[in-house]
Amino acid sequence: MDLRHIPDNPYLLLTPGPLSTSKRVRAALFRDWCTWDDDYNGIVQLVRASLARLATEEAASDISAVLMQGSGTFSVEATIGTAVPEHGVLLVLANGAYGRRIAQIAARLHLNHLLLESPETAPPDPERLRQTLAANPAISHVAVVHCETTTGMLNPVAAIGEIVKEYGKVFIVDAMSSFGGLPMTLDAIHADFLISSANKCIQGIPGFGFVLARRAALEACAGQARSLSLDLHSQWKEMEDKGGKWRYTSPTHAVRAFAEALAELEDEGGVPARHARYVENQRLLVEGMAGLGFTPLLARPLQSPVITAFLSPTHPTYDFRRFYDLLKARGYVIYPGKVSDADTFRIGTIGHVFSDDVLGLLAAVSASMYWQM
Repeated sequence: MDLRHIPDNPYLLLTPGPLSTSKRVRAALFRDWCTWDDDYNGIVQLVRASLARLATEEAASDISAVLMQGSGTFSVEATIGTAVPEHGVLLVLANGAYGRRIAQIAARLHLNHLLLESPETAPPDPERLRQTLAANPAISHVAVVHCETTTGMLNPVAAIGEIVKEYGKVFIVDAMSSFGGLPMTLDAIHADFLISSANKCIQGIPGFGFVLARRAALEACAGQARSLSLDLHSQWKEMEDKGGKWRYTSPTHAVRAFAEALAELEDEGGVPARHARYVENQRLLVEGMAGLGFTPLLARPLQSPVITAFLSPTHPTYDFRRFYDLLKARGYVIYPGKVSDADTFRIGTIGHVFSDDVLGLLAAVSASMYWQM
């Protein structure tokens, strides 16, 4: 490939992230920034304040945002590895690959942890959670994924958080694929730590994740981190004490693009308006795909507006890669399946994607169903 002649956005990303962004956000990349300069650090502080406001219905003085280099998983690992003390016990609720990843992180860090698994097509059972907490008083922290993009499942984090708080535990929510696109506050879901990423529902570009947490919870983490670069408390203190400065080289272009994405979110009408767009995108997708003979993996009440898993055609000549390539040639990129015991593919409905785009995808799907031709 000649890197001097890469076409501009030859296809739409219908994925859970990275996802399609607007020209406005991409245009913000065309300037270089110094990580030590007050102009750049001022942008970091504005981003942190904006994120804190999104996470609360009241004044955001009790909630602080920490930005962390890397993908969203880096921020998950930073939170797990910093928030859980040496003698703490982490309970991980999992019903998909991303919940299990939290348990993998805990195992790699040699954290005391328990894994409470549910089927991938069912949400975590609040009663099992209650029984587990009652039987294991040493549990100090509970972690769960809000939108499990393995299937598109939207887990009942508010109900889970209510039980976690009833037992006096610290609640960690991986809201990677939901924050900024679904209405929520830390108070509403009873979270102490909420983790997300720049390239999800706020529609920025990859480069960093972020953690929203109560200041008291962050203060309590001092000295607990099991990593130098992923020390969430030290990163927070640096940003707090030095006006938005990062400890190590920050992804300056991604941060500036994210600031523009936050402004774009506000101009759209905030999270309620964006959520309504995502819901309409997903409604059109599911109804249109059903008309073409595709069945969603999950029952309608369990589906999020973020990404939908569809059962693959059972025709003997169906091949996902060939289907994918035909759709890509028509301008649409979808996602392979990730469910353990079902053959699926996934289509995202977040990002800079609108109703007309979904209708265009459906036309492309109809034209790409080679096994029926």
